[in-house]
Amino acid sequence: MTLLSPGSLIVSTASPQDWETVRAWAVEEGWNPGLSDASAFFAQDPEGFFLGRIDGEPVSAVSVVTYDDAYAFLGFYLVRPELRGLGHGLATWRAGLAHAGARTVGLDGVPAQQENYRRSGFTMAYRSARYVGEVPAPDRPVAGVVPAGRVDPAALAAYDSTCHHADRPRFLSAWLTTPGHRALVRVTEGRPTGYGVVRPAEGEARIGPLFADGPQDAAALLDALAREARDFGAARIAIDMPEANPAAARLARERGLEPTFETARMYTGPVRPVAWERVFGVTTLELG
Repeated sequence: MTLLSPGSLIVSTASPQDWETVRAWAVEEGWNPGLSDASAFFAQDPEGFFLGRIDGEPVSAVSVVTYDDAYAFLGFYLVRPELRGLGHGLATWRAGLAHAGARTVGLDGVPAQQENYRRSGFTMAYRSARYVGEVPAPDRPVAGVVPAGRVDPAALAAYDSTCHHADRPRFLSAWLTTPGHRALVRVTEGRPTGYGVVRPAEGEARIGPLFADGPQDAAALLDALAREARDFGAARIAIDMPEANPAAARLARERGLEPTFETARMYTGPVRPVAWERVFGVTTLELG
């Protein structure tokens, strides 16, 4: 726990119950995380979530989730609008970054904050755009796409590791099985050639990740995920696509999705290489 001064801001680790308040703040900012994301987030690093309070009332938040000894990811950097500019955000930020230790830290920053992140030692790697719209859902299951539960977990974890800067089997296990999440795998000749997850959010469904060997695999998964979204009542989908893979934006346009806002992926240091040609949609803006 960090006590800044008597009667002022106290920053401490947050509980999953606390994070419902922070998720609501994120919705107000237009980020719209999934309704049930927090359980998988906390499964990865339950000590990586921080809340600033004044007189017991939440006013600021940040998450810095560690994946291994080399990599962590920062998200949910938020301060209640009426209390911004008073130093509460910076104090909470510092408490969160201390949790990362010497690890490289990544984040997805909105344009208004990118200069602040540069001053804090982050360097931009690429931009992403959130694509939103209605994807016509096929009436029948998509050939070659199966539920993730029918695929060897070790094979799926190995595939995921080619698309992320750290191995994350603990997170992946939770992400694929969280209630409300629908996880699908594209299988070709007995091996995974892509996978994706769709889950409900406020007024739409969020897709992430969408990893695939190529555009055909990604298109099949996107269509199948749109079908799953329709099953739980969401007509609109949203997916964050990196410009590091130009084929992702082409697929979005082909399916009638429109870009809304952009973010920049930034890092404080070196990261393990990723097969960007496979990344058609990042997992989340909050955990990378």
